[in-house]
Amino acid sequence: MPLTFSEFFQKATDLRPYPYQERVATGNELPDLLSIPTGLGKTAAVVLGWLWRRRFAEEAVKTATPRRLVICLPMRVLVEQTKNNAVRWLSRLDLLGGQVQMDETGDVLAYDPWSGTDDPARLRVHLLMGGDVDIDWDEFPERDAVLIGTQDVLLSRALNRGYAMSRFRWPMAFGMVNNDCLWVMDEVQLMGTGLATTAQLQAFRDALGTVGPCRSLWTSATIEKDWLATVDMARHIDHLDTLTLADADIDHTAVKRLREASKPLERMDPGCSPQDKKTYSKKLAAEVSRRHEPKSLTLVIVNTVDRAIQIYEALEGQADRDLLLLHSRFRPYEREQQVRRLQDPLPDGGRIVISTQVVEAGVDLDARLLVTELAPWASLVQRFGRCNRRGTDDRARVLWIDIDEDRFAPPYEARQLTEARERLVQYSDVGISRLAGEKLGFSHGNVVRRKDVLQLFDTMPDLTGNDIDISGFIREGVEHDVLVFWRDGFEETPPRDMCAPSRAELCRVPIGEIRAWLKNAGRAWHWQALDKVWERTRPDHLFPGLRMVLSASGGGYDPSRGWSPSSRRAVSVVSTRRGGPADGQNDDHHSARNWQTLEQHTALVVKLIDDFLKCIRLPEQQQQALRQATRMHDVGKAHEVFQRTMLGQPPANDRDILWAKTELRNTHHSRKGFRHELASAIAALQHGCSDLVAYLVASHHGRVRLVVRSYPHETPPDDGRRFAMGILEGDRLPALVVCGLSLPETTMNLSPMELGDGPHGPSWAARMLALRDQMELGPFRLAFLESLLRAADHRGSGVIE
Repeated sequence: MPLTFSEFFQKATDLRPYPYQERVATGNELPDLLSIPTGLGKTAAVVLGWLWRRRFAEEAVKTATPRRLVICLPMRVLVEQTKNNAVRWLSRLDLLGGQVQMDETGDVLAYDPWSGTDDPARLRVHLLMGGDVDIDWDEFPERDAVLIGTQDVLLSRALNRGYAMSRFRWPMAFGMVNNDCLWVMDEVQLMGTGLATTAQLQAFRDALGTVGPCRSLWTSATIEKDWLATVDMARHIDHLDTLTLADADIDHTAVKRLREASKPLERMDPGCSPQDKKTYSKKLAAEVSRRHEPKSLTLVIVNTVDRAIQIYEALEGQADRDLLLLHSRFRPYEREQQVRRLQDPLPDGGRIVISTQVVEAGVDLDARLLVTELAPWASLVQRFGRCNRRGTDDRARVLWIDIDEDRFAPPYEARQLTEARERLVQYSDVGISRLAGEKLGFSHGNVVRRKDVLQLFDTMPDLTGNDIDISGFIREGVEHDVLVFWRDGFEETPPRDMCAPSRAELCRVPIGEIRAWLKNAGRAWHWQALDKVWERTRPDHLFPGLRMVLSASGGGYDPSRGWSPSSRRAVSVVSTRRGGPADGQNDDHHSARNWQTLEQHTALVVKLIDDFLKCIRLPEQQQQALRQATRMHDVGKAHEVFQRTMLGQPPANDRDILWAKTELRNTHHSRKGFRHELASAIAALQHGCSDLVAYLVASHHGRVRLVVRSYPHETPPDDGRRFAMGILEGDRLPALVVCGLSLPETTMNLSPMELGDGPHGPSWAARMLALRDQMELGPFRLAFLESLLRAADHRGSGVIE
């Protein structure tokens, strides 16, 4: 007999669902907003509600439920915890793809989504935050999946400028996260300007069209519908559905206990201002130590990393209690160890946690004593949720410390602190029921517009190598983060073949701090994709998401304190990934796999596309274009330059066969910048294929899309012929037959790279821009079709029939 949702939920969590959780899963429609108090299981409602609708509801509901769940979180510390919960629930439901290792209590110790038997019916859970750990998640567009990441990583991908990933893979992620997805924005009061971006993107998806349903769900204990009233979403506000606690929830015993739990509030005076720095930290540490109780948890939340470190140092050495520091400037390797310690049983002396805003939301802490600096009201409400979280501690209390907003407002605005103080002084208790009904204001900063999204569809950098800066659409403020990692074995320049960093070793650092580091004799290097070298980073060459390597001998990091620019101690190296460095413009890694003929490889990709189209509904015209592009996508590999690369010198295989893949490694084309996909696309146009077919053919490696141009490092021919990306006017492709497609000999004509109309019609750029703007396509659908061919090509590259 099939499970009911209540039985399904209990199997996953060991808990019976609250009534509102059941409504999320079994209602006629998913809500648009979920306004539920802290501690009542919003994450479980979303993950298990989506899964029930996608897998166990009636057919019409399944079809209307997107196949990918994208959970967007404002803080990194929430991502790992949410991922572990999702992994645990799916494992208990026997629906988890990959391999998981758990302890005896059911906590996740390790999870690898790519290990174990590959069962398409199972769901992989992918982590997406600063430095991808699951870099191949986008190769499975036909499968259900859960993506969990920070707003920086996810929103940058949704804007086609993915932070901390290969620029050539941007369009693939862009296509995947803007089609057939349910976006869930959790703890939206902490998202800042990113919240407006999520609202605008949903409005654009509705207006421009997507493949499959693509919806958004915004959740928080404090959300108001008006927060989403951006310029393009405002017209839809009245139609948004908000789900909140109903009478059946409020009368629930557990809910009633949490809502009525007492959290007495009083102001705490440490005796000095944060301006006094070390004095303030020492006095506050002494007062916290005096008020801390054995066998209990004390949580101290301050507004800056510097103050958190100073208080931590002032409390160090007190052996009678456990001391823990949490902030955003740790490498994941150390931070995950710290977060795991939060769940350890309390020692007899109790535990004191010193933290910044990273614990404001989602972190499962149940503090008896909460000490917090003044912060914006929405943030304070979240901080209060870390105190007496289970509603069972009648000795719980909250202490707040006033902040002079004229001098110490950052990272917040002065007006936010003033407004919060005016509210705080009205309360003597900040339990959930006491705060019910509070209306919170929200203002938007930078708002992404339709023209921005259309402009961002083009991923070609300008002639100086720079890209459009999207940081203002993701987080407000002038300070944004770069990602740094440490390696040893070099002093002057990193070796060219140094492997790319793993997520575990990447540390987030504010641009201002790394700029000061570089100006103060510190040194860093970043990967230059055009020339495939590690280039010395200048203080004026910094942008959010930039990944840089530092020499381990130069210091800059302390395992117990995180990013420490004053530290000169050698940094321990954390490296968990093997392989080559990041992609270069001239790379073709997918061609250096196993021997495959052009016929074999194309047949494999054709089969994968057919498999995709059995699962993904597309209009017949788009299906036919995709199938034709699949047969055409690698005909440019018949070019003599590519074949010489495949065979090597002396030839490593039969010269009379056209090869698509080689077992040779470290191959390099004899022409700088050679791109076989441009030759394929030109052939497609010359043989009468549609512009859509030509675009899909050209874009299947992410290097040829809206613009065709030559690069500075290319060698121009002596006779003045046109040239671009290693293809010369007059180059020939031999006659060939591939998967039933017969092509005569083709002479390359590069006139489409010129501006304006030519003998063969409009320019390449004009054709592709018109394609992007077609009503039946639009940027999101076009990118998704692009992603389908790329995914099939990637997967077909590693297989031998």
